[in-house]
Amino acid sequence: MSAFSAEFIGTMLLILMGNGVVANVVLKGTKGSNGGWIVITTGWALSVFTGVVIAAPYSGAHLNPAVTLALALAGKFSWQGVGLYVLAQLLGAMVGALLVWLLYRPHFDATEDAPSQLAVFCTGPAIRHRFSNIFSEALGTFVLIFVIFYFTNPELGDQKTPIGMGSLGAIPVAFLVWAIGLSLGGTTGYAINPARDLGPRIIHSLMPIKNKCSSDWSYAWVPVVGPLLGAGIGAALYMLLKS
Repeated sequence: MSAFSAEFIGTMLLILMGNGVVANVVLKGTKGSNGGWIVITTGWALSVFTGVVIAAPYSGAHLNPAVTLALALAGKFSWQGVGLYVLAQLLGAMVGALLVWLLYRPHFDATEDAPSQLAVFCTGPAIRHRFSNIFSEALGTFVLIFVIFYFTNPELGDQKTPIGMGSLGAIPVAFLVWAIGLSLGGTTGYAINPARDLGPRIIHSLMPIKNKCSSDWSYAWVPVVGPLLGAGIGAALYMLLKS
C-alpha cells in the first residue's frame, strides 16, 4: 500500500458508502427509500470512518483536496505531494461513484425523477444563490479544516506518553463530518470536498442513465471553489493563532 493507493482506495470507499447511502434514500424501490436526512448524514459520517481507517496508516487519510491544500499551506504536508494526492482522490471518487451506479442500476432505471438521480452523484443547492452557496461550502469546510488542526492524540500519565488508538482514531473526524452535515449541510448538501463532488459528477455525465438530466455544470464550480476557499481560511487562521 502506497500513499497514492491509500488515497485512491480510501476515497473510493468514502464515495461508495457515502453516495451509496444517498442512493438508498432517494432512489425508487430501495429498502431505505425516503429514509431522510438523518440517515444520509449518519451514512456519510460512517463512510468517512471507513475511508480513514484504510488510508490513515499509509497516507494520513486526506481523502479530500481541501484537506491536502490546508495541510500544505500550514507546512504540515509537502507541496510536492499535493498533485499526486489530488489525482488519487479524484480517481477514487470517480470509481466509487461508478460502483454505486452499478450496484443501484435497477433503481436508477426505476426512478423517473432525474434530479434525484443526480443527487446520488453530486451536491446541489436547496436554494440557488451563488454567494450563499459558496459561503455555505466555504464555512462548512472551514469548520472541518480548523477543527482537524486541533485534533490531539491520546496521552497516558503525567509523562503524557502517546498511546495509539488504532482504527478508533478515525472516530473524531467521522463525528465532525456528522456534525457539519446535521448543522450546516441543509443549504448545499455539504460537499466540503472538491473530489467528492467533481469526480461523481463526471461519472454522471458519462453513464447511460435512463431519464438522465443535465449534470448541472453551471453549478459544479461552487463545490470546488467553496471548499478550497474555506480550507485556505481555516489554515490561515490556524497559523495566525499558532504564531
